[in-house]
Amino acid sequence: MSKKKVVLAFSGGLDTTYCAFYLREELGLDVYTALVNTGGFSEDELAETEQRARSFGVVEHVNLEKTQDFYDECLKYLIYGNVLKNNTYPLSVSAERAFQALAIAKYAKSIDADYIAHGSTGAGNDQVRFDLIFQIICPDVEIITPIRDNKLSRQAEIEYLKGKGVNISWEKAKYSINKGLWGTSVGGDETLTSNLTLPEEAWPSQVEKEGSEDVELTFEKGQLTAFNGESMGAVKIVETLRDIASKYGVGRDVHVGDTIIGIKGRVGFEASAPLIIIKAHHLLEKHNLTKWQQHWKEQLANWYGMLLHEGQFLDPVMRDIEVFLENTQRNVSGKVKIKLAPYRFEVIGIESEKDLMASDFGQYGEMNNGWSGEDVKGFTKILANQSKIYNSINND
Repeated sequence: MSKKKVVLAFSGGLDTTYCAFYLREELGLDVYTALVNTGGFSEDELAETEQRARSFGVVEHVNLEKTQDFYDECLKYLIYGNVLKNNTYPLSVSAERAFQALAIAKYAKSIDADYIAHGSTGAGNDQVRFDLIFQIICPDVEIITPIRDNKLSRQAEIEYLKGKGVNISWEKAKYSINKGLWGTSVGGDETLTSNLTLPEEAWPSQVEKEGSEDVELTFEKGQLTAFNGESMGAVKIVETLRDIASKYGVGRDVHVGDTIIGIKGRVGFEASAPLIIIKAHHLLEKHNLTKWQQHWKEQLANWYGMLLHEGQFLDPVMRDIEVFLENTQRNVSGKVKIKLAPYRFEVIGIESEKDLMASDFGQYGEMNNGWSGEDVKGFTKILANQSKIYNSINND
């Protein structure tokens, strides 16, 4: 009789390496590992991870490429909405989890797997994101979570793997690093406190450049279309900007947020390209959109980001918000100039044929061409009416 199949969401890190051994040797399952690439792995890294998985005795390993889908179906809407969780975090990891879970669930269905496993702990957001998608897409497949169920520390995992002949340096495993197209998260000892910051060596990208450098992003209807005047696909622009800006140490920060399970969480992240792109796009919108377009975009975009962060990507309201966000971009076209320097960047300015500031109606603080002083006096008098009435009756 053949063994039962389990599909393990596999990254090659400490947690999923532990799961690969535990599922095979402790539970007696045929393990199928699947790595979903959302922009965090090079071709060499994919090949190395596959070789490592096979050396662990798995039945099969697959690399599922989803980077372009990730951008087309999610990241472009985060750009349209200028989404930063708590005005800080560009949803680097939480955004990609939905696509990883979807790909894993579809693969599990394609091979008639009996189980799906992932390496999430019981104290974070990822456990909910993965479980939620799996329960929606393949409700009949049981979910196994060894790290969560056994309440394992990272040191306990290392000791277990040492017993299996797998040697992982504790120093290398000290930080949990998740890399993707939209940034890299870094969790470790310091992020478990409220007062310590990550040391320099904990950041995946080290500062290599001095001085400053100007770059230019081109948007057409909100979409990234060129970098420094050279036309290229949006994914390539993100990668190119990241490779340049990360060498200045741009995009580092520590995010404090409310987890799905109700506790506060703290994580470091490195997201040079996302932060620059969002700030550049936001500035262009300030020039090209009306006051009320910007206001309602902000409300719906924040809601979109919150739902995505909490694993609700499949809720139909997300598609509704995406239609709204895309429609707001019809006039968001132009070039944005950015200056890069060590540990910081500056969005300098924009050039756009749709620039509402470049009108003949007036120049702020200088000249009123479209109205007279008498017009403003009458406008202000009517504008004050409601407050005048309220104050006269209530004696405030």
